[in-house]
Amino acid sequence: PKTVSKCYVQVTGMTCASCVANIERNLRREDGIHSILVALMAGKAEVRYNPAVIHPSAIAELIRELGFGATVMENCGEGDGVLELVVRGMTCASCVHKIESTLMKTNGVLYCSVALATNKAHIKYDPEIIGPRDVIQVIKDLGFATSLVKKDRSASHLDHKQEIRQWKRSFVVSLVFCIPVMGLMIYMMVMDSQLADAHAHHNMSIERMEALHSSMALEYQLLPGLSVMNFLSFLLCVPVQMFGGWHFYIQAYKALKHKTANMDVLIVLATSIAFVYSVVILLVAMAEKAKANPVTFFDTPPMLFVFISLGRWLEHVAKGKTSEALARLISLQATEATIVTLGPDNVLLSEEQVDVELVQRGDIVKVIPGGKFPVDGRVIEGHSMVDESLITGEAMPVTKKPGNTVIAGSINQNGSLLISATHVGADTTLSQIVKLVEEAQTSKAPIQQFADKLSGYFVPSIVAVSVVTLFAWIIIGFVDFEIVEKYFLGYNKSISSAEVIIRFAFQASITVLCIACPCSLGLA
Repeated sequence: PKTVSKCYVQVTGMTCASCVANIERNLRREDGIHSILVALMAGKAEVRYNPAVIHPSAIAELIRELGFGATVMENCGEGDGVLELVVRGMTCASCVHKIESTLMKTNGVLYCSVALATNKAHIKYDPEIIGPRDVIQVIKDLGFATSLVKKDRSASHLDHKQEIRQWKRSFVVSLVFCIPVMGLMIYMMVMDSQLADAHAHHNMSIERMEALHSSMALEYQLLPGLSVMNFLSFLLCVPVQMFGGWHFYIQAYKALKHKTANMDVLIVLATSIAFVYSVVILLVAMAEKAKANPVTFFDTPPMLFVFISLGRWLEHVAKGKTSEALARLISLQATEATIVTLGPDNVLLSEEQVDVELVQRGDIVKVIPGGKFPVDGRVIEGHSMVDESLITGEAMPVTKKPGNTVIAGSINQNGSLLISATHVGADTTLSQIVKLVEEAQTSKAPIQQFADKLSGYFVPSIVAVSVVTLFAWIIIGFVDFEIVEKYFLGYNKSISSAEVIIRFAFQASITVLCIACPCSLGLA
């Protein structure tokens, strides 16, 4: 008998099914080539040839002459089928040995390992010689029940619904409390400037007086050193810090536990420092029974949390959109196939329903009107119209007659077809598309990896900068107080200069931390 070898050729430059047909048609004519199978999405041709007549490099050259790029793939193990099975009824190591030794003797099985503890079998086989159904049959003949490991077809790992809900809740909580805080802050600013005007001009209209009274009401001290304004801000700030910032705290804690610093660490640092500093300043003022109300930063945390949780929410919505496309793609795959046995003259002898993973290359699959094609294949018998819009975008149904190729996932419309499976399992066009989209989502662009590396240094350096800012201003202040006076407007003349300096230094350093918070912007 003539020896037949198999090689894989990587083919580039194929754009559609007609390229595939072109390559297959032309190569079949050549001497020494027994069969050729081209997968469009994988860009791969599997050629069976007679090594006495032709070499793989010559085959690649033939494809190149047709105007495509072609290189012979060295690692030809690509074509091995892998099977994961659950085997029930094993009691001891001798059962394991029996299954393994029987399978290894079976022609076409390349590797087999059975684990008693997990009841699982991992088998590699050559799809040319043997298929998954044959392997399962061998194990069944030994007296064990076996079934496929069920794959999760729902693509639930691509679902961002929970994160979307979580960040939306976070955003709404922060927003509800942020608006009054911002309102109070803006109101106070306007009133302060009006007060300054009034002092400058000494003439006050009645409305001005009333407006000032309301601002005085906010400045009114409930307890010595605790104004209504600060008390309200504090009350509004606590829930944001607790509920709005909850996820940030968890993430930051996890990051620090692994000795890394990410954006969450910065946010938590800035908001916590602002919050704690404000609380401490208030307590000090109350202890001193201060007449003047201290300047607090209760407006910082809510505003930061609002912007950042909004950002996170939108980010997850966007991620959810791409993943949704992928989940839809995955859901297009048929789950079962009807395999038929043909007698002479294509007479139907029997048919059985099997899992789509069990369809082997060369099987005859029957597809009824309205059914999905479970695998890529070639029509053997029957005429029909097929809706391939999900793969090709072609809105009109395409006529299929014997000899035409069909794509897994497309929908058969009016006639019953018998097809011979050419690409099964992970080799079907649909599986390849899903794989490409998944890879595109998981792989990072080089610049992105660089940005991730930078962000590792970004956070510590920002913290360092803000500490430097703090000390620099304290030193400047004690050396030359006038500079601080120039920048720190509207401070109360009744407090000591040391306190003014420290407050200003704190304000500057917290500002540095807060500004650096959306570090994605800095990196972008």
